[in-house]
Amino acid sequence: MGSSTPSAQILSRLKPFNRLQVILQHLKMSKQTDSTAEVLLEKRGGAAIADAGKVGGRLAHDFFREEYILNNAIGTCKKPYVALIDGITMGGGVGLSVHGHFRVATEKTLFAMPETAIGLFPDVGGGYFLPRLSGKIGYYLALTGFRLKGRDVLKAGIATHFVESEKLPALEKDLIALKSPSTENIADLLNSYHVKSKVDQEKEFVLDEHMEKINSLFSANSMEEIVKKLKQDGSPFAIKQLETINKMSPTSLKMTLRQLREGASMSLQDVLMMEYRLSQACMRGHDFYEGVRAVLTDKDQSPRWKPAALEEVSDEFLDDCFKPLGNNDLKL
Repeated sequence: MGSSTPSAQILSRLKPFNRLQVILQHLKMSKQTDSTAEVLLEKRGGAAIADAGKVGGRLAHDFFREEYILNNAIGTCKKPYVALIDGITMGGGVGLSVHGHFRVATEKTLFAMPETAIGLFPDVGGGYFLPRLSGKIGYYLALTGFRLKGRDVLKAGIATHFVESEKLPALEKDLIALKSPSTENIADLLNSYHVKSKVDQEKEFVLDEHMEKINSLFSANSMEEIVKKLKQDGSPFAIKQLETINKMSPTSLKMTLRQLREGASMSLQDVLMMEYRLSQACMRGHDFYEGVRAVLTDKDQSPRWKPAALEEVSDEFLDDCFKPLGNNDLKL
């Protein structure tokens, strides 16, 4: 059954961006503690990786390397892997769940990839699973950080099953009690719970009415073109997306669009290698530290991005972010 219990425990306790706050402590401890402990179940203090990156050294390298190796292990795990995403699922929590065989959402699930708001990009394999969602939903979620709740996480194709939150203890007990936990047996058990879960069954998918626009507006080849299409569209929906996109890091937006466009035809391993290169580019840059300051540290919600406009983020700069790191590349 794989790591259903750790996944369930960590995902149910995740707070938005909690990963960022755990990272520095984790890295500081990694010298003195067992380096095989890849998942920490507690949050300690308010340290963010921003400090680690500014100081330099191996801290920022090692955290992302370790995290992506874990994401790959989940994605290639031969045993059926069940993640119970009963609560906030963002950042690290996405990496711990979305690449597994089974992802069980509940009415309490809140899924988002809000990284462009802090000068990062939807990593942990986002470049693999997001472009593979139907239509351009993945591009939309990645660029705007839009939040999906409850059954919508299933309807978007992120979760595989929907079970009421109060039924999870019973489901977990039944999963653990399976005599021969094959993929088929687990699927049958999950399906039996899924069909009995009636919460929000009749509700239409939150993005249904906008899917036509999402598919056309977010299919553009460049961020500038997406912005142009949104302006030309002029509908209340398009204007709202423009407002959201205008708050995001221009560097992150361009990096993310290219990450997803390239990731659409790559293996998970190649995507994680690409994302490792991007993580190191973000650690070398300006916007990640500024995003963490504005959203997490000072909480003034007014990041001053550099460059401040999409047009100022050059193709040459982006090419540099995607360049191989030689001996420092992620090896899976």
